[in-house]
Amino acid sequence: MTGPRRRAREAALQILYLWEVGKMAPEDAIDLYFLQHEPDADEALRAFASSLVLGVVDDLVELDRLIEQHAANWRVARLAVIDRLILRQAAWELRHQADTPAAVVLNEAIELARQFSADEAVGFVNGVLDGIRKTLAGAAS
Repeated sequence: MTGPRRRAREAALQILYLWEVGKMAPEDAIDLYFLQHEPDADEALRAFASSLVLGVVDDLVELDRLIEQHAANWRVARLAVIDRLILRQAAWELRHQADTPAAVVLNEAIELARQFSADEAVGFVNGVLDGIRKTLAGAAS
């Protein structure tokens, strides 16, 4: 059974996909996703998923800079769409959700990679996010 925050992360990833690939406004992608896929979702799930989506969109430049800094020899534009979105979402959460332990954020991102991406993406996502985690922890010290 998946918990509400995991479901919200899954929803946010799918909404970000609608935004990026479907070229939809983030608010429209949020509305469409919940209308079609989770019309009975409670307010907490909707709110957390929406905060992830809107946070990623608002912080895109900095998130991509962080990802490129830790994805050796990979430009963000060259990453598989789903991997790029998982990394952006988790990097945003590492930067802005101090109440969520970094280990939880990394584990959730790895699970999303297992569920939505290719097998080799799991190690890549883990490595990039661990580097980001270390950078952010060093900056906070």
